[in-house]
Amino acid sequence: MSMSDPTGSSITTVPPDTEGPALRSPAAASAHRVRAVARRHWLVLKRSPHRFFDVLVWPLVDTLLYGSIGLFAAQAAGDSPSATTAVAVYLLSGTVLWHLVHQTQISLATGFLEETWSRNVLGLLATPMRDWEYLAGVGLFALVRTAASTVAVAALAFAAYAFDVTRLGLGLIPVAALLLASGWAVALLVVGLVLRYGSGAEALVWGALSVVMPLSGVFYPITTLPTVLQPVAQVLPTTHVFAVGRTLASGKPMPWGEFALAAGGTAVLTLLSLLALRRMLRTFRRKGLVTRYS
Repeated sequence: MSMSDPTGSSITTVPPDTEGPALRSPAAASAHRVRAVARRHWLVLKRSPHRFFDVLVWPLVDTLLYGSIGLFAAQAAGDSPSATTAVAVYLLSGTVLWHLVHQTQISLATGFLEETWSRNVLGLLATPMRDWEYLAGVGLFALVRTAASTVAVAALAFAAYAFDVTRLGLGLIPVAALLLASGWAVALLVVGLVLRYGSGAEALVWGALSVVMPLSGVFYPITTLPTVLQPVAQVLPTTHVFAVGRTLASGKPMPWGEFALAAGGTAVLTLLSLLALRRMLRTFRRKGLVTRYS
């Protein structure tokens, strides 16, 4: 098609594209938006490998935990009545002692997370407070909180099941000290990971120690674990701490060899956690990662 302008020259015009882009149907548009949202979350998961913890680790932990408890109970059911009593000792002593280490770790780690949730990390760094002073303050609060909750659990175990945790005698003091140290060590490592990798690593606060639980023989002997995992269980200091606690709960004398392994392993774990926290805190400051929480 052509036409003339006021000067008399010819102008050629191109007819508009009458087809245009094809429009999606409402159902196809909805499906596209659904896929877009799902893809967005997949990309977040892909870029943050620690988020796979909830996807893969929890199912494996549950399988190991309840599978080993079931196997232990089935083996004891065919043995003498004393073996059945041993199952009760395993479960009740494990519940009380595990709550001690778990509550310690949760209290210390969530104490730090309160600072991130309230956007107070930058304020803490602006004060003259040293790192160890902050950790000591949070640790003191965690100790009080742990003591209160552990007393409640022990009282219920005694009232409902006639299990007296004080039957451990004076040996309860070093066992409790090692469990507290183990909980603090794991909490310090988790705090360092949150500082280094951000809020996406917060899932480890509730899950890191739970991975240790099925491997530590808290509610069953580690011989009920798959053979390939038993050497891993032997390396963990918590395995030996719970073994000492069960021995004392059964009315037997202190197994000093087992206690030495528990104390040495706990010391190594604490030292490694402190070194890891120091390194991640240095990276946190050097890269200015505090902007995540301000």
